[in-house]
Parts: sequence; C-alpha cells; structure tokens
Amino acid sequence: MAIISLTDIEATTARALQAAGADAFQAAEVARAVREAEATGNRICGLYYVESYCAQLRSGRVNGTVIPTVTAIRRSAVEVDAGFGFAQPAFAYGLPVALDAARQGGVASLAVAHAHTCTSLGYFTGQIARAGMIGIGFANASPIVAAPGGKTRVIGTNPIAFSVPDGQGGLAMQFDQSTTTVALGKITMAKAAGDSIPEGWAVDAQGRATTDPDEALRGSLVSMGGYKGWGFGLMAEILASALTGSMPSRDVKPLKAPDGAPHDLGQYYLLIDPSTARDFHGQMQALAEAAAADDGARMPGQLQRHDDPVEVADSLWSQIEALAG
Repeated sequence: MAIISLTDIEATTARALQAAGADAFQAAEVARAVREAEATGNRICGLYYVESYCAQLRSGRVNGTVIPTVTAIRRSAVEVDAGFGFAQPAFAYGLPVALDAARQGGVASLAVAHAHTCTSLGYFTGQIARAGMIGIGFANASPIVAAPGGKTRVIGTNPIAFSVPDGQGGLAMQFDQSTTTVALGKITMAKAAGDSIPEGWAVDAQGRATTDPDEALRGSLVSMGGYKGWGFGLMAEILASALTGSMPSRDVKPLKAPDGAPHDLGQYYLLIDPSTARDFHGQMQALAEAAAADDGARMPGQLQRHDDPVEVADSLWSQIEALAG
C-alpha cells in the first residue's frame, strides 16, 4: 500500500482530469470531491472513479469544458443546467445563489439537471450544512433496482443525504445512504476482488436471492427494508429526475461505461435555514447527548474521520499517476 497525502491526491487527480480534457475549474472541483471521499474512507467515490472519469472525458460521454447555467426560476427555486458536465462544478455554480435564496426566504431548492454522476451525495449536503443551512439531497442513478417482488429494473440506487449544521461551521449530524440495502459499488468491488456478497443484498435475473456478484449485476439490488426503501427510492427518482427534467433511471446507461450517451442525471437539494427556530442548536446538542448516552452509540456522522495521509493500493496509485502523465 502507498501512503499518500490528501494534497497529492487532489493535485494528481486534477492533473489526470485535465490531461483527459477537462478544464482547470471542472478538474479542480472533481478533484476536491475525490480528496474528501478518500479522507473519509469513502473509497468507492474517490480514486476508484478517476479512471472512469478520464475515459469518459476522452470519449465525450462527459463534457469537461461546459460552463453550467444558473437560473433563479422563482425567488426560492434555483436551477443549474450542468450541460452534461460534472455535477461538482454545477453545484459550485448554484450553491451561492441557493444559499442567498434560503437566507431571504427561510427555505430554498437547488435543482441540478443534466449532470454526470455525483458519486457522494453527502459531499454536497455537507457543504450546505457547513454554510449554516440544513441540507437534504436526492439523486438518481442507472437502473439496478426492481420493485419488491419483481425483476424488471426501474430505478437506481437513488441515494438520500441529510446534513445538519452545528452552528460553528461544522456538522451536527449527517447521513448519506443509497435506498438499496447496499451501494452498487460494494457489488462491483466484490466482483473485482473475487468475493461473494451477503445474502439479502441482491437477487438474480429471475428474482431469486444470490450471493454471486456477477448474478447480482445481471439481476437487481434489493431496496432497504423492502417496500419502505422502495418508496424512498421512488421519492428520490421523482425529485431528482422528473422534477429536474433529467433522464429517468431506467434509461441511463451503466455509469462507468467508457463511452455512450451522457449520464444526464439529476440532483435535487432543499436548503432550510435553522435560524428561524428558537433554540435549534441547543436542541441538537441535547439530542446528540441523548443519542450518545450509551457506549458505542452516536448520531450519524458524529465520529466521521478525516485521515491525512491515507493508504492507497499501489496499483491504483500507479494508475492515477500514469493518467496524470
């Protein structure tokens, strides 16, 4: 294993993306997200994705030079057209406008349309919370989930994220989870490692439970909690796809395919100003203390680590360095 600093991870990722055709701003925003993913141990959304990003930049599946267009369609409704570019720079363009709208009206929405995969949704809601707002986010993805009892893929893993500010520029709590029992990346990583998967993660193409990642990728992931998770996945689909005018999950091609049609995914965020409440941060502190009353118990995200440097597989780091030239 190589021991790599976050500064080197961010800089090398940015060089790799620029070498593949991204402009400096797009590359910098994506590299910043990769850095955060590696720091928090979210490897599926970090360097693991860089080779795919570069291949898709070269093929034109993602536009690395587009300038996102921001529109305030109403006083409290902000929309960003990512132009089939990366989600990270599109969000960066829209966030200041949406924050201003939330400060003025108490609540605002930020819709990101026609974007590449956002990978870690909590990365975005976390930025909202660090700016002092409660952030709720929804995204859609390529189809890998059938309705409970069915076998036809209808929606993606469709994550939901929720981040709460602590009043001091940090996070009081955060969760970021797919609406399936497990994220798709866990299946693909198990396949790459030659490992089996636990029963209950997926079903095969005939709708039967499987522990084979190959069969799972040909079949369907299982919604968390059955019909309950299915409902949350549909909610994310409606907000992130139908409400933004982006492509429905059922028509999105595999996210890591090197070429083909753009992802055309959507993300939808709600920004809520907690300063309208009488003692919001006091109540959050009391809730956190109650949640942590027992050994090993905590609020979601309360013990999230930020490592620097981090361990990176030698083969992966060699690949990133080669992509960076």
